[in-house]
Amino acid sequence: MDNIFVQISSLLAITVGAAFIVRILRQPLIVAYIFAGIIAGPFILNLFDGGHETYEAFAQFGVILLLFIIGLNLNFNHLRSIGRVSFITGLGQVIFTAGIGTVILLAMHMQLTSALYVAVAITFSSTIIIMKLLSDKKDTDTTYGRYTIGLMLVQDVIAVILVIALGMMQSESGGGSLTVVLLIMKLALTLAGLYLVSRYLLPKMLDKIADSSELLFLFTLAWCFGVASALYMLGFSLEIGAIVSGIALSSSPYQLEIGSRIKPLRDFFLILFFIVLGSEMGISSLGLILVPATILSLFILIGNPLILYILFRRLKFTRRNSFLAGLTAAQVSEFGFVLLFAGRQAGHLQGNEGAIFTAVAIATIFISSYLISYNEQIYRFFLPYFRLFGPDKYRQNEHVTKKYDAWIIGYHRIGMKVAEAMSDLKTNFCVVDFDPAAVARIRKSDLPFYFGDIADIEFLEGLPIAQSKMIIMTVPTVDDQVNLIKFVRKTNDKALIIGNAYHKIDAEMLYRHGADFVMMPHFLGGHWISKVLRNEKWNIETLSQLKAEQDKLLNA
Repeated sequence: MDNIFVQISSLLAITVGAAFIVRILRQPLIVAYIFAGIIAGPFILNLFDGGHETYEAFAQFGVILLLFIIGLNLNFNHLRSIGRVSFITGLGQVIFTAGIGTVILLAMHMQLTSALYVAVAITFSSTIIIMKLLSDKKDTDTTYGRYTIGLMLVQDVIAVILVIALGMMQSESGGGSLTVVLLIMKLALTLAGLYLVSRYLLPKMLDKIADSSELLFLFTLAWCFGVASALYMLGFSLEIGAIVSGIALSSSPYQLEIGSRIKPLRDFFLILFFIVLGSEMGISSLGLILVPATILSLFILIGNPLILYILFRRLKFTRRNSFLAGLTAAQVSEFGFVLLFAGRQAGHLQGNEGAIFTAVAIATIFISSYLISYNEQIYRFFLPYFRLFGPDKYRQNEHVTKKYDAWIIGYHRIGMKVAEAMSDLKTNFCVVDFDPAAVARIRKSDLPFYFGDIADIEFLEGLPIAQSKMIIMTVPTVDDQVNLIKFVRKTNDKALIIGNAYHKIDAEMLYRHGADFVMMPHFLGGHWISKVLRNEKWNIETLSQLKAEQDKLLNA
């Protein structure tokens, strides 16, 4: 098939079929994408015939967007709060896994360069898969969950540094006239320039364009690819530019909304990225990769959890927390694919390293998803053996992250008055709004807030909103309110949810989906004016005072 549209349609059909089977088995969809690539590859259906360069370009888009979002989510404040433990465990696991992995691969007669690349690639655990499974288990706020996320962030930073170093090596080999020192100086000057832009120019630009979700999406893409291309023209790799462009936006109040807008596009190109990787693993190479892939998979599934268990125990964590944290690391990461992909583009890899890593990824991701999902049961199975060593002498108090008791959705007029009442009552609350003008007012009031669209499920998943006690929605859009109610009611049927509607049919819809009360402004207005008539004097002074209060609200 020479038509690219027909090829992609066929690929998506195969991927959907594989994803359906994988979904039944409750596995991460990345497994389906890789299997789809194997089926579509040259040894089975050969759907890539004549268009492989196009798919390589699509794969590059996926890598760029993945690195951009990782840069966007590099939260150094969180890392600082749990820094020492996260740094030691994250760095320690990388060093031990890479060192032992290199020895294993050299013992299997792999060349030194290939062994180093593959050993480093298998050191990183999948942040995406771990975060997804921990979120599903509601374990992100537990002790082991927080420190696991911390060490994943450390590993992401290490992987970013490696990608940057690889990009600089690639630029050095291709440019010829540039030295590493000059590249470092250029990178430092570029980062300084981007810091000034992100500190003084980007906030003003984002405030102007954030009221249009389409314009914000378009600007984000232009920023990501523009910075990546600019750095590429200065002699760096596209990967460096993608990471840096994401970091430049990471401190923006619009960061969560930007990420939720970009993720669907990233997911599409990453699907093609993993399909391309899967296509490079054929049946004919199975005999060559079976032994090294099996040995590496066993090392990841057994060695990585053991390494982390020992590191956490040395840092005086309980057996349970050390064991549960160790089990999360029993798979390889998407970053390993990125590193091998970059190494191949730099001309450092020519063999079947990608096929070996792909086989390891399939095996470890498949098995580790069960290990994480059933980690408590596995720990209880091993508990009698742990007790042979006597009672656990370490103790940790489970950390409970700060949650907001109440949320106000919408800060325009009604929301402002609700926020005033919440503040007077000393309530622990947070505001959500999708209007940059409202965000500017919230900043002046020094209230905690998130900028984003409650119609976006990915945005809601990034908020600690589902565990709240009360949610008051003042936005007029009924469909968006229904979306939020459904999201909260999946896990919390005790939260008090107050909606807002102008028509009877809309109020009935909100009640039907789980709202406890629906404000109807014309009824509330009638109630308010009747209260004024009963309690206030009928004179011009009363009306002038009411008008002054109204003007204050209208001009806020």
